[in-house]
Amino acid sequence: MNETLQSGLLSAAAYQRIDREVAKYPPEQKQSAVMAALAIAQDEKGWLPQEVIEDVALYLGMAPIAAHEVATFYNMYNLKPAGKFKLAVCTCLPCALRDGNKAGEYLKNKLGIDYNETTADGLFTLKESECLGACGDAPVMLVNNKKMCSFMDNIKLDALLDQLRQEGR
Repeated sequence: MNETLQSGLLSAAAYQRIDREVAKYPPEQKQSAVMAALAIAQDEKGWLPQEVIEDVALYLGMAPIAAHEVATFYNMYNLKPAGKFKLAVCTCLPCALRDGNKAGEYLKNKLGIDYNETTADGLFTLKESECLGACGDAPVMLVNNKKMCSFMDNIKLDALLDQLRQEGR
């Protein structure tokens, strides 16, 4: 473990998880674990404040700007606080042609928010997603960057929101 580089911004368990990711690469290429390390930090913090991105970069021995570039390039990273459940709806052309835009509009109306907004209760953040690679299952969405949901018509969207509300209590 890189104990001398730990700032205390993350828990010891998070740094241990990062170390497991770093171990997958040659020692001189530990910065290759930056995406996984940022995901671990986000799982723990709920989002990635700049000081956490910098901490991850320093822990991996890379320039903070390089980690910031990764965090800002990929939409899976939250650069501001997000709801407990981040709903990312694919609106790329194949999904859009198969009601991806309709699913997004339905969620906007149902939740009373637009893309890149969070409900007043802090439960849901709605995002547009880039292609999720499941065009044949459109419309598709991703919950918290981890759970893929397919064929999301209004009935399935309502059921998902109800389930997540139950979990969020």
